Amino acid sequence: MSPDRTDPLLPSRRDLLQAAVAAAAAIALPSLSFPFAAQAAPAAQPPKKGAAAMISSYVQTQDGVQIFYKDWGPKDAQPIVFHHGWPLSSDDWDAQMLFFVQHGYRVVAHDRRGHGRSSQVSDGHDMDHYAADASAVAEHLNLRNAVHIGHSTGGGEVARYVAKFGQPQGRVAKAVLVSAVPPLMLKTDANPEGLPREVFDGFRKNVADNRAQFFLDVPAGPFYGFNRKDAKVMPGVVQNWWRQGMMGSAKAHYDGIKAFSETDQTEDLKTITVPTLVLHGDDDQIVPIADSALKSAKLLKNGTLKVYKGYPHGMLTTHADVINPDLLAFVKG
Repeated sequence: MSPDRTDPLLPSRRDLLQAAVAAAAAIALPSLSFPFAAQAAPAAQPPKKGAAAMISSYVQTQDGVQIFYKDWGPKDAQPIVFHHGWPLSSDDWDAQMLFFVQHGYRVVAHDRRGHGRSSQVSDGHDMDHYAADASAVAEHLNLRNAVHIGHSTGGGEVARYVAKFGQPQGRVAKAVLVSAVPPLMLKTDANPEGLPREVFDGFRKNVADNRAQFFLDVPAGPFYGFNRKDAKVMPGVVQNWWRQGMMGSAKAHYDGIKAFSETDQTEDLKTITVPTLVLHGDDDQIVPIADSALKSAKLLKNGTLKVYKGYPHGMLTTHADVINPDLLAFVKG
């Protein structure tokens, strides 16, 4: 008796053929692993000494957060560690990582918790956790004699990391603060040059109301100075900023505004003893130079200040051809 083709429980010849093709394809394909699957991925094995490799992986922090990182170049070379700004990811360092790896350095960058490809956790969006997460990456990779470079909020992360984790263990050789938020962005009685709280409340409102539009308006305007007269707008740069921002968590971005605006890092700067380069554009519309770099340079025991006339907050991207050689000279000096 022939099977009834209207019976949905019985396979047709076409069904059997499709199943056979799928099985054959599965055998031919290599097995895939997803490092962001919670705690299921085995720990990455370090390459042999001296080997060059391009690694993207994850490390788990003490509070269970998966932090994504990149690790490129010779593993016995001096490490250059990059710390990105709000609300971006390690991808914002493409121009610097490619530059330094081509000069023979080991380059490492991670996505801050809640940003990029790292875990979108609800809590811990503050400088103490940011620094501890950076320390988890440095310890996992056993980075020593490293140069830590931070942009904007990443500059605050560098200052807290170096002051708290980097110096006694000899993990940090030098530090660089680029367009960085320390010592304190918020206007207070003790910091009258700072920005009013209403500025940061506006940031919070924009993130909550329409983050996607806000993340177009910021890079298309003040971040790269594209709102200045005769500025040459780079649409790809704007779109890449938006892409990085939208990869992250709205909760991390919202909470991070308090972290970068209200964290007083005066004592961090006073604690740092390693040579520290402070770079800032005098047309920075996001982190005004008078309340950041000019003060930081005075608080650092071993600081050097370099000011770029007319450069914007995002000068690492718009003027990489100038900034990169200056960074290299400091690293080698």
